[in-house]
Amino acid sequence: MSNHAPAIKPADDPAFTLPATLSALSIPLCAGGLLALVGGWALGSFGVDVQFGMSAYLTAFIYCLTIALGAMFFVLIQHISRAGWSIVVRRVAELMMVMVVPMAVLFLPIVVTLWTGEGTIYKWDDPGYAEHHHIPAEVWANKTIYLESKFFAARAVIYFAIWIALAVYFFRGSVTQDETGEKKITERMQKWSAPALIILALSMSFAMFDWVMTLAPMWFSTMFGVYMFSGGILAAHCAVAAGTYLLQKNGAMRDEVTVEHYHDLGKYIFGFVFFWIYIGFSQYLLIWYGNIPEETIWYWHRQLGVWGALSLVLVFLHWILPFIGTMSRHVRRQPTLMFGWSVYILILHFIDVYWCVMPEVYEGSGGTLAAVGGGIGIVASILCAVGMAALMIGLILRIAGQTRVAASRDPRFGESLAFENI
Repeated sequence: MSNHAPAIKPADDPAFTLPATLSALSIPLCAGGLLALVGGWALGSFGVDVQFGMSAYLTAFIYCLTIALGAMFFVLIQHISRAGWSIVVRRVAELMMVMVVPMAVLFLPIVVTLWTGEGTIYKWDDPGYAEHHHIPAEVWANKTIYLESKFFAARAVIYFAIWIALAVYFFRGSVTQDETGEKKITERMQKWSAPALIILALSMSFAMFDWVMTLAPMWFSTMFGVYMFSGGILAAHCAVAAGTYLLQKNGAMRDEVTVEHYHDLGKYIFGFVFFWIYIGFSQYLLIWYGNIPEETIWYWHRQLGVWGALSLVLVFLHWILPFIGTMSRHVRRQPTLMFGWSVYILILHFIDVYWCVMPEVYEGSGGTLAAVGGGIGIVASILCAVGMAALMIGLILRIAGQTRVAASRDPRFGESLAFENI
């Protein structure tokens, strides 16, 4: 602990309010993001085909959703461990996790296309899929019990109901404490954080099974949900670090957040970089060793042409480079460097999600440029991702402008201010 911690400022101090420079960006980001999202979908749909447009949309959706759920994981872990160091940065994660509310609305186009059959990317909804792929009737009959459009939508409702309930409960409790300062609110959130974490982990895993794994109906991996979860957790920690840095650069929490907090965020980022590759390699190794055609085909598609190159990109640029880059404590104690690495990993997380989703759109393309829709497809995919991310950031800024950017009346706030790595 440090003997030179800054004094605790009043809860209504300007240091805890969203800077005007960022607040002014809320509406432009929302409007521009929505325009880019619709434009990306339209470009993919009409420039390539409707399936590609929806695949680009789904990629952007999964990218933003995994970050929001990763942020919820961050919040719950801080409550479970009764962490003091993270109080000054926890609100950034809380603001990100409430984005599961608008994400529920953004999921509707995916359900609509599935129900109407216009542009759906889920092959299992095609009545002729089993016959065309010579799948035995009894095998397909067992699959269709789970892969049914109404049941698919019902499960989505359950997932979002869980996530929204958790996000609202913990966010509302934290914001209420800003006004009352009641310690019992912290104790109540600590009490419910453990079961909430279990529910979050299970629901997110099943959601990733439903929305990403079933793009290849005959493929299965019990580790896939954990793989997607690990990438989302890593990206969420990067988003917290980047968001905190931008708040400070614009005048908020300049005295409250120190290199000690960036150092700890850097430790988490470093650790989850390794955890992500550990899960990914374990999944690959188990499938390779089992050598079951229904499992190996997923990786076979990702070893051809463009997808093979992207596989190498993920190994070297998503694992080796950031693993080495964030290993040093000197890097982790430089806020500007941590901001740079955070943005870099956030970009690589998009490529990871893209790699999980897109190869299933044109599974017979052999990994040619057509597999990514050519130049038009690449632009459409980037527009969708940038648009949805900008929309989420705009909404976060909108909510942040109506509350505080730090949980300044949490009973451990002083401990967070005094935090110092040993």
